[in-house]
Amino acid sequence: MSIRKEFKIENLHCANCASKIEANIKKMNIVSDVNIDFYNSKLILELDSEMEEDLLIKKISYICDKIEPGTYVKSLNKESKDDVVLGEDMNVSEDFKENEKLDDSKDKFKETMINIGLIVSIVIFVVSFFMDYIFYRNMLLLLAYFLCATDIIMKSVKNIKRGNFLDENFLMSIATIGAFALGDFSEAVAVMIFYKIGEFFQEKAINNSKKSIEKLLSLKAPYANLKTSTGELRKVNPESVKIGDIIIVKTGEKIPLDGNVISGESLIDNSALTGESVPVLVTTGAVILSGGILIGSSIDVEVISVYSDSTVSKIIELVKNANSKKPESEKFITKFARFYTPIVVLLSILIALVPPFMLNQPFSIWFGRALIFLVISCPCALVLSIPLTFFSSIGYASKNGLLIKGGNYLEKLSKIDTIVLDKTGTITKGNFSIEEVILNNCQEEELIICAKAAEYLSNHPIAKAILDYKSTPLNTDLIFHHKEIPGRGVSVQYMGDQILVGNHLLLKEAGIEVKPYDTFKTLVYVAKNGVFLGTILISDQIKEGVTETIANLKELGIKIYMFTGDSNSIAKNVGNIIGIDSKNIFGNLLPQDKVDHFEKIKANSKKGVIFIGDGINDSPVLALADVGVAMGGIGS
Repeated sequence: MSIRKEFKIENLHCANCASKIEANIKKMNIVSDVNIDFYNSKLILELDSEMEEDLLIKKISYICDKIEPGTYVKSLNKESKDDVVLGEDMNVSEDFKENEKLDDSKDKFKETMINIGLIVSIVIFVVSFFMDYIFYRNMLLLLAYFLCATDIIMKSVKNIKRGNFLDENFLMSIATIGAFALGDFSEAVAVMIFYKIGEFFQEKAINNSKKSIEKLLSLKAPYANLKTSTGELRKVNPESVKIGDIIIVKTGEKIPLDGNVISGESLIDNSALTGESVPVLVTTGAVILSGGILIGSSIDVEVISVYSDSTVSKIIELVKNANSKKPESEKFITKFARFYTPIVVLLSILIALVPPFMLNQPFSIWFGRALIFLVISCPCALVLSIPLTFFSSIGYASKNGLLIKGGNYLEKLSKIDTIVLDKTGTITKGNFSIEEVILNNCQEEELIICAKAAEYLSNHPIAKAILDYKSTPLNTDLIFHHKEIPGRGVSVQYMGDQILVGNHLLLKEAGIEVKPYDTFKTLVYVAKNGVFLGTILISDQIKEGVTETIANLKELGIKIYMFTGDSNSIAKNVGNIIGIDSKNIFGNLLPQDKVDHFEKIKANSKKGVIFIGDGINDSPVLALADVGVAMGGIGS
């Protein structure tokens, strides 16, 4: 069984160097696999056997420093996870934090000086064009080169000493020094300035993507207000809170852990989790999820999961680890880069030497062309382009509420040829409302009370529509034997009466005759003690942009299918509106039916199938799909 270890990797600025470090670490006897998440500065190891951590860090840091000077690894667990209380204990790891701040300030100062040097060198470079005397102009250009290229040359020299010089620093140094040797001072400075500008924008692109992800990671609450057995409140680390503990969430605070509300009533802003801007009202008995913000009065909450199992922790881990799952294209380019740089250097030497000595061509011309070849073949752009594309995409998606588990899934998304859509909550909004109540020898109040009693303990969107319909008296203490029947409806006992609420199949199986209706709306049938009371007609709305999306996917040659548990008439009506072919629409499906149909569709797909759903009953099909897309920020 392999042992997984994660470390923070510091001062790694070169994607090409990252691939070299990976290759060298993998040569260690105990290492079975290694992955460097370049953008999150994280090193992930799979070990065949255990090794003392300090020794492992020392060995890996030596490899890192040899390839890129100043690069090293450190433990991710420097900070204590112990209980943090108010007062002196709030500063559990102040020394560690102070050292971190000192390192960060040094790095920022160094980065600032490099950027200032680049700006000044650009100004000098421009001024040099207005100089008439070649000697003074060349001196200015040398000064400009010194200001923008010193760090590149220093890295190159250090790497040569370590015997590891085939990187972009070496290539840029050789190319620009060669340009000086040819007397092309302005070209040498221009090449270095453009390279540094490219590095600046590359770093900016990475930082922008990091900020998008960091914004999502800020969902974690910094503390929890733990209520002790004596009634005292203590500010503690959320990771130290146990199941069954009572915490108090105050106005404006983030909810630190998942739990049940045991006292109080308030509004919660879940927009960071779900993207839904409308606050949610919670009362005693409601389940609340970590990551939301309390915007009403304070509430008492009984914790139902430890931090590592909480909603916010799972979301954070998902996003943090997204870049550790590399797509095949990135794996290929990382391997290719190991051979690419030596080949480029060898070819540039041949370009510089073969034409002059074998074809009697001018040496200066071919030497210049060899330098140009070195510049345009710089490996860092090649190695960085593919992972940066995936990283930026994951960051941008996270900013817009789309959580992608890894670059490998993102790559797979681009190669599928079939999409299967669930209807309710995916194509439609899932915001149901009662349009009409058709009675069968009873009063409307009696029918609605029976329907509400049946749906009271259900969290289905249709149940919510029924519960929100009018204000009718309901004694919840008299609801017993609630049972949800998948694909059928609900059975419940209320005030001694046996109530069935669901589709026509539920009542038919109970031997109750129902009056069918030919309609595109969702039908909910209600029966009490074996007698049919009436029908509730419920409507849903199609989401904005669905029709355009279906049309765009069809233009790409992608086949579209739709699954639903609703009747065929409802399914085909919705499909007709949004543009899905009737032969690709399947209604009246139970969870097992969805699996059967999906397996057939998948067998006929040449590239791959995506399934997009939102309910628990979609889980089997989501697992079967080449890529499963769960709608809804938290529910799935």
